[in-house]
Amino acid sequence: MEKQEVVVTDIQMPFASMVVFMIKWAIATIPAAIILFIVGTILMTVFAGIGAGLR
Repeated sequence: MEKQEVVVTDIQMPFASMVVFMIKWAIATIPAAIILFIVGTILMTVFAGIGAGLR
């Protein structure tokens, strides 16, 4: 199969649609940040427990 490359040079999007898209994008980051925080907290707790067990 031959590899074909595509280069995007311009996207025409109305300003209002772009603003709505960016607001949705910003709102979508909130649950993602919460999930990453929870995962990070769990990992830090596990590693702290392992570190305390090694003392």
